[in-house]
Amino acid sequence: MIEAINISKSFGKLKVLDDVSVKFDPGKTNLVIGQSGSGKTVLLKSLIGLIDPDQGKILYDDIVFSDLAFKEKKKIRQKVGMMFQGGALFDSATVIENVMYPLDMFTTDSYDEKLDRAHFCLERVNIENAGHLFPAEISGGMQKRVALARAIALNPKYLFCDEPNSGLDPKTAILIDALIQEITREFNITTVVNTHDMNSVMEIGEKVVFIFKGKKCWEGTRNEILDSDNHDLNDFVFANSLAKHIKNKT
Repeated sequence: MIEAINISKSFGKLKVLDDVSVKFDPGKTNLVIGQSGSGKTVLLKSLIGLIDPDQGKILYDDIVFSDLAFKEKKKIRQKVGMMFQGGALFDSATVIENVMYPLDMFTTDSYDEKLDRAHFCLERVNIENAGHLFPAEISGGMQKRVALARAIALNPKYLFCDEPNSGLDPKTAILIDALIQEITREFNITTVVNTHDMNSVMEIGEKVVFIFKGKKCWEGTRNEILDSDNHDLNDFVFANSLAKHIKNKT
């Protein structure tokens, strides 16, 4: 479980997060949605400690993460997997070397042990035969799978995915969504996904949090979202769906 309690963050005079409180449950795909500039990326960065909130607390399973010293935070981060927007793979490293990177950084395992774990992770995302290739030699969808394999290399308790479907065609995006949900359930991970993709929301949104102008304006499940009477949420859902419809027609 991850919990944000009364989180606020400003940059200069601009208040990006305003008293946001939310719980993210283990074994579920928890989606944070909102338009660009809404504050959802700042919330994610606050959750993993890349940004220090001005007010409020971040808890990991009742441990007040935001109050910890650097060394204690590092111990928590070793239980965190991160799937970055765009994949963020190392171009000069092979696929298997990319997946092994967090194992090299955070474990004292032998080379063979790290290699075995990396192969297991690639097999779990169904690209076990691509380990010898470089990122430029594989498709965008395969790159996202490699990024997911790297994110689970340390067998994390917590998984963060920032716009995992950006730049993907709808069919590949569905595959990535399905993998994220399967892995979340299989290993009982607390997964937080930042997205503006309504297809992802309707496919895997077991818990959905809507951020609007720095505030948490709504939360619920994918089954409840279409029946919401929240005007700002409805505008977001309609605009997102309409844009996809127009794009698919052209």
